[in-house]
Amino acid sequence: MQFQVPQFIEVEDKIFGPLTFKQFIYVGGALGASYILWRVLPIYVAGPLIAVVAGLGAGLAFFQLNGRPFIVGLENGFFFLIRSKLYLWNNVHKKSAAAPATVVALAGSRADVYVPKLSESKLHELSWSLDIKERIAAGVATEDERQVIRTRENIVAPIRTAKDVVNN
Repeated sequence: MQFQVPQFIEVEDKIFGPLTFKQFIYVGGALGASYILWRVLPIYVAGPLIAVVAGLGAGLAFFQLNGRPFIVGLENGFFFLIRSKLYLWNNVHKKSAAAPATVVALAGSRADVYVPKLSESKLHELSWSLDIKERIAAGVATEDERQVIRTRENIVAPIRTAKDVVNN
């Protein structure tokens, strides 16, 4: 049998003219609250309150933050204000017991190339080796950088480019 698959299920139905049910409730609630404020309070007090209530009702009905309804943004802001916050970021650099990074002078070369040791941050070392490998693969690496990778083959896996495969 053939079945009809519903489409556009994210789009709410327009029930009250151009308004969805939620939009109608927000606008109707804002109009009702504005009317009550106008009837109960003096006009110089009610005027600013009516503007705030009408603005909030219009924002709830029609405004979206990053593609999400405004009510979700208000809810998240409210919970941010009332809940406790836990800050985990720590900007203190810890000194490791191992020796610091060294600068290795390559034989036959006057340029010094930074070579991190294994005792340093493994993330920093991985980032450094990937940068060098990218430069080698792109064909813009200097001979010094290629030499560093060749001398560190026991630490960092060598990279093979298409040129290396064809030449070997």
